[in-house]
Amino acid sequence: MGAANFGARRALAMAWHRTSQLTLRISVEHNAETTGITLEGRVAGPWVDELSRAWAEMKPTLPTRKLSIDLRNATYADAAGIRILHEIYSYTAAEIITSTPWTQYLAGEIKRKPAIRNGNGNGNGNGNQEEL
Repeated sequence: MGAANFGARRALAMAWHRTSQLTLRISVEHNAETTGITLEGRVAGPWVDELSRAWAEMKPTLPTRKLSIDLRNATYADAAGIRILHEIYSYTAAEIITSTPWTQYLAGEIKRKPAIRNGNGNGNGNGNQEEL
């Protein structure tokens, strides 16, 4: 049983590694004092909507808890992903956990105030947000 179980675990791990290049895994852990969000994969495209939904569900509970965002296994974030992470960070002053130059760069982008280039708050002046 041990060898078969090892093979199944390995196959699942390999499948997750392949698909994690295209998906986002959002894990949320709560305890009495803290909430932790772990993001694995791409914070981009349709996955930003999933993160927004998860954020909307947890937001009411956060005034009584400290938040941490674990980006160690994040592989990519588009402008919309960075915007939602910035919104979460701005609301909570969350601790951002990183482990690579890429995730450290991403944390810097999240913490940075978004630029308002033309005074009307919509980014580059033509109604579109500029991708980072």
